[in-house]
Amino acid sequence: MKKVSPSLKEEVSLRKQGFYFIAGIDEAGRGPLAGPVVAAAVILPAYRSRNGWRRKINDSKKLTEHQRLTLYSIIKREALAVGVGIIPPH
Repeated sequence: MKKVSPSLKEEVSLRKQGFYFIAGIDEAGRGPLAGPVVAAAVILPAYRSRNGWRRKINDSKKLTEHQRLTLYSIIKREALAVGVGIIPPH
């Protein structure tokens, strides 16, 4: 199976079609048999970030704890909308 790297290609295409509110999503968890699954969706404004922090948003599992906490603070401040869902294993 070919590995697909995240890119902004789809987002750029949707923005050209007139869509403004586009959510990015991520999930974390060990699956329904081992524990809860947590998923989040975030809508960020279309503008580019000044210090490049948006390029660091890729996969939370690839970030250090410090990077996650820093990005969390920025995302909470900059996001237009944030949604989080938690599903327990039962």
